[in-house]
Amino acid sequence: MSGHAGTEPLIDTALTQFAELVGSVDDWQAQTPCEDWSVGELVDHVTGNTARFAAMARGEEVDWSAKPESGPDRVAAFDSAADELRDAWSEGTPAPVGMASGEYAVHTWDLATALGRSTSDLDPAVAESGLEFMRGNLTDDSRGEVFGPEKPAPQDADTYGTLAAFAGRSVT
Repeated sequence: MSGHAGTEPLIDTALTQFAELVGSVDDWQAQTPCEDWSVGELVDHVTGNTARFAAMARGEEVDWSAKPESGPDRVAAFDSAADELRDAWSEGTPAPVGMASGEYAVHTWDLATALGRSTSDLDPAVAESGLEFMRGNLTDDSRGEVFGPEKPAPQDADTYGTLAAFAGRSVT
């Protein structure tokens, strides 16, 4: 799935990493570090935002408030949305890399944590880009209901953990 022509390499990596985690899910009802979301709801959210990033790349108006539903096959739904983004990106104006990398990195941490998996083997450049974007754009006033107040990250946290703590997750 990786290495699609015209796709921003960092986002291609982010999509591939997330897809690999989605493909390993065996309990869609499991709790995530996002208090209100199950694993399935988290994947629905990321799948929906992936389709929105594709719409942005095509120059379309995006409704960020619509509640996403991936249908019965969440793996196929995410793969389809990821391919749609890759195609749109190669044909249109790219969606913002920092915004997209922030989305994928923080939710990759969420999903990996819910699955009991480490993020230490993931490409740190995705999380570094997301952290840079979020530090520059996420203020106390703009956190709203989506992100809690920044929490301390453990000294040994990788970049995904540091980003998750910045986004208000409890990282242990």
